[in-house]
Amino acid sequence: MKKWIKFELATVLFAVLIVVMDSCTQAKAEDTRPAVTSENPNSIATKKELSKEFKEYWYAGEAEITSYALEQARYGELREGNAVLVYVTEPFNADKQVKADLNSDINIPVLKLNRTKKYLTGIYPYSIMSSSFYPVYDDQQALKVTFSAQEWCGQVFAQLNNREKFKINSFSYFESEGDEVTELDKTFLENEVWNKIRINPRGLPFGEFKMIPDFEYIRMAHKQLNSYNASASLTKVGNLNVYKIKYPELDRTLEIKFNYTFPYVIEGWTDSYKSGFGNKARTMTSTATKIKTINSPYWQQNRNKDISLRDTLGL
Repeated sequence: MKKWIKFELATVLFAVLIVVMDSCTQAKAEDTRPAVTSENPNSIATKKELSKEFKEYWYAGEAEITSYALEQARYGELREGNAVLVYVTEPFNADKQVKADLNSDINIPVLKLNRTKKYLTGIYPYSIMSSSFYPVYDDQQALKVTFSAQEWCGQVFAQLNNREKFKINSFSYFESEGDEVTELDKTFLENEVWNKIRINPRGLPFGEFKMIPDFEYIRMAHKQLNSYNASASLTKVGNLNVYKIKYPELDRTLEIKFNYTFPYVIEGWTDSYKSGFGNKARTMTSTATKIKTINSPYWQQNRNKDISLRDTLGL
């Protein structure tokens, strides 16, 4: 009788063990599925293989810095200034949505772009900066986008965080554009296009689609932050690719010119839209033309003696 009870108990325990093992196997399989959850909204879906040339160029311990001569349309006139694109790879903490301080399995490697513009409008200056954080594996959308502008009238700031939806916090000295929190359904972002070009231009959106325009344009033109109808094309002109985005509702056309071959350095861009006040507003074209590209660990070059390095960039 005791032997029978022991046999029955062993049978039950074995069955329980099989169930537990099966459930663990199922859980493990489910954990490896590409999914976006509220706990980990930016989990990597599929890591694409990075080419040898990509690794050698973008993981050499330097940033790529390119300077541009700028003609910026503002208040119905063209203003002379300069623009700089700073590209660098870094680890990104997806939960905190910031550059990671420590190595971790949950970090996402990104190609970050800091894009700056400086120009004068009469007596007072404009200083503009946009940042976009885009996964190097090109398997998601931008994880974060920020924009800020400073001039003597005041300053504005906006930040997009890629969560279950796009969550945008924006601040402005204008009453009509004051402190706002907005959630938008995910769609293409113009700000991430500048990163995508450098990683995989063939993966750019083409044809007709919805796109959220560049935060700089939204704020400078005082447009509603939203997705708009857009169409895009990629053409080859000489040794350059030209990526064109048109927004029919905004009467705006952006063209980004970049090298046909890796590392797809951006040679310049044009941005056409209405500038000016009321009935006097007219379509004008802002233009950026490349001056110089260098690769440098600029964060180490912060002494007075390093100021002369700006001459290399024509700044």
